[in-house]
Amino acid sequence: MSPLSVVIIVAASFSFLAWIASLITSDFSWVDRLWSVVPVIYVVVFAGSAHFSNARLNLMAVVAAVWGARLTFNLARKGGYTGLEDYRWAVLRAQLNSWQFQLFNFFFIVVYQNIILVLITLPALTAYEHRGTSYSALDAVLAILFLACTFGETVADNQQWRFQSWKLAERNAGRPATPQFLQSGLFRLSRHPNYFFELAQWWIFFFMGAVAADSTLQWSVIGTALLTTLFAGSTRFTEQITLSRYPEYADYQRRTSPVVPWFTKS
Repeated sequence: MSPLSVVIIVAASFSFLAWIASLITSDFSWVDRLWSVVPVIYVVVFAGSAHFSNARLNLMAVVAAVWGARLTFNLARKGGYTGLEDYRWAVLRAQLNSWQFQLFNFFFIVVYQNIILVLITLPALTAYEHRGTSYSALDAVLAILFLACTFGETVADNQQWRFQSWKLAERNAGRPATPQFLQSGLFRLSRHPNYFFELAQWWIFFFMGAVAADSTLQWSVIGTALLTTLFAGSTRFTEQITLSRYPEYADYQRRTSPVVPWFTKS
């Protein structure tokens, strides 16, 4: 069986389990809990199909594992594995009828997102298909850039974690938390620096596969492009919710770059 067939079967199994779990528990964040795990499995499948003898594929598996470990840790400390649901789904459920949200759950949350999780790992398929290409210094440079972005996302997540922990402590003490949302550190240069580093990692991952094929004209770019589109839509929805809660967020939007870190406007 080809490694792609294995990945598709595994992805279909995870999708089915996530959908059934959401129906049983009425918790619609099961795909969030798979998000940091299944891409690592898929890349390891491609590397394993080459008997872990290809340096480029092994490197891609390592950087994917580092990415997955960081994301898993960040979700775990926020309670993502103990029943905490993505707050956006509760907002969306209030806007849709029950049957409409169930369709959204099946086609978007479960099916579409799991398709993307497969597609973003397909540069590893490109590397597998061109595993005769020699490993080069460019592979190492791309891996270093990937890990640098992982570090940047870790910094952004830690800044957000410390801020939210402080905000919760202020509320528990009966004091008003000011400001209501993070605007310092990396968040002074970008409203979503964690999104920037996340997307940058997967674009770099695409280029790692393109190096193996010696061409950037690879259909596997579809995965990273769709992920970018998904994040763009998620950003708009998240900011609509934030703006409805904190009107002053509009000033932050006007002076701060949405995703790509940039100089603050006066």
